[in-house]
Amino acid sequence: MAIIKKSRREIELMRAAGRLVHQVLAAIRAAVEPGVTTEALDRIADEMIGSAGAEALFRGQRTPQAKMPYPSAICASVNEEVVHGIPGSRVLKEGDIISVDVGVRLDGYCGDSATTIPVGAISPQAQRLLDVTEHALQIAVEEVTPGRRWSEVAGRMQRYAERAGFSVVRDFVGHGIGRELWEDPKVPNFVDKHLRQHDIHLEPGLVIAVEPMVNAGTTKVEYAADGNGWCVVTRDGKWAAHFEHMLAVTEDGVDVLSDGR
Repeated sequence: MAIIKKSRREIELMRAAGRLVHQVLAAIRAAVEPGVTTEALDRIADEMIGSAGAEALFRGQRTPQAKMPYPSAICASVNEEVVHGIPGSRVLKEGDIISVDVGVRLDGYCGDSATTIPVGAISPQAQRLLDVTEHALQIAVEEVTPGRRWSEVAGRMQRYAERAGFSVVRDFVGHGIGRELWEDPKVPNFVDKHLRQHDIHLEPGLVIAVEPMVNAGTTKVEYAADGNGWCVVTRDGKWAAHFEHMLAVTEDGVDVLSDGR
């Protein structure tokens, strides 16, 4: 792994990018209601990002599985869609949940954050899924300290979600972030043999995007039947939630760069 530690100046530039992402997510949250299309939410993000003089990071991204570059400013994943849902004509309905992921580059540095939003009144089970996933992220915020290993933190996140009766997605993980959206290291929300062998030492200057993805049913996911190779869905059709923050490891703890400060 080629982990690039960030200076205090760089961290502050990333905080500015994270602040813009926070503002975009707040505007989208305010706009989410029954009858709104996911494409309309994407337009809100595009306008705000452009007005700030920033770049929408996701647009144009490529992966080996994708049949085309990613076409939109945000990822909008509804219900059983875990991540990378492409905004379009889908109309949100009362009781849905929508995971929105936003990434920007501002003054050369990246910001990335995600949240899952209820559409109107949702079921108690859906609300519990949101609460558990968001708290899994909060565990990372509380547990990241210099000198620890990431496996200690990831293990606590995993145990919390699984004890609540949910499962943690294995196929998609968090990542380092800086001048590029996806930097080393990969940051899983669970502990496995690979992480034990290649653990991440939490040292000052490390900036990571931590993003638990939690499913109501099986941990298994697959690409959606639309064939474009982007949208990932749960294999059993049960719902999923996704929350994300950028965390900078400091000399005495952690600094959340995407909470709007």
